[in-house]
Amino acid sequence: MKEDSLAYKVYLEVRKKILSSQLAGGARLVENFWAEKLSVSRVAVREAFMRLAGESLVEFGGKGGCFVKSMTIDDVKEIRELREILEIGALKILFAKKNKEVLKELQLICDDFSAMVEKGYYGGACEADVKFHEKMIESTENARLILMYKNSNIPLFHMRLGAVMDQMEDYQDTDKEHRAIVEGLANDDWELSYSSLVRHLYRGEQEALELV
Repeated sequence: MKEDSLAYKVYLEVRKKILSSQLAGGARLVENFWAEKLSVSRVAVREAFMRLAGESLVEFGGKGGCFVKSMTIDDVKEIRELREILEIGALKILFAKKNKEVLKELQLICDDFSAMVEKGYYGGACEADVKFHEKMIESTENARLILMYKNSNIPLFHMRLGAVMDQMEDYQDTDKEHRAIVEGLANDDWELSYSSLVRHLYRGEQEALELV
């Protein structure tokens, strides 16, 4: 595999961990660790870190260390506002499409989330949470919307999912809200899907603000 492909492999893996809050703001990223973990060279890891820095997901310290960028109060509020605009827009498109295959895929992600929580695999649950929202966006098949969402590097708002293992109420609320969104889509109940999504985003914002 070429060096640039290896760097992309590292980029995707670290980006996924950051967006799913498995790597919290302020966490140091050690080149040797990621090189060994992903069986790549330190050069590939360094290139991946540079790309992540270009997307404002990580930053370099004064002594050259690389750290996950922490979110400010303004960051949290702006991200919630952006997510609301993009995801409600995506929801409108999904209601218009009425694609049963999309419903099945979203339901499977909900089931995957529940299974991960039940097994105590909280990292997997975090990734399933991110995947649910990304699937909503991707299923619109609107290339510009998908690109905007991807380039915005939307992080998981329920940071307690990744940071605190005993926040079962948050896991349960997330599961209920995701399933309510799907239920609304399945039954052509806009109000159910819309209110569940907005509640999900606002709850996430409040919990994220508690940790900033």
